[in-house]
Amino acid sequence: MRGQIEHILEATEPRHVELQVVPRERGVHAGLDGPFQLAETAENEWFGYCEGQENSQFIVNPKTISVLHMRYAKLRSQALNPEESRSLLEQMRGA
Repeated sequence: MRGQIEHILEATEPRHVELQVVPRERGVHAGLDGPFQLAETAENEWFGYCEGQENSQFIVNPKTISVLHMRYAKLRSQALNPEESRSLLEQMRGA
């Protein structure tokens, strides 16, 4: 696991990469339904993608996209800030 943590730390060195970690101690959080992605096209249209164990879903419905944006904002507010996240990973790497 040390190698994986080192890889994550290296990947977050560029300024355009931001990592935020939600520690287990925070309990229930907005990301428990599983991974999702939001993307914006060159035409300023948004779409989403959600994955589950038995299915995945490409999302274009504006109301659902809005829900994903709110979930993303909530998840960021529940996570450690980037500096705290990096510090936690550095502690884990050293353990």
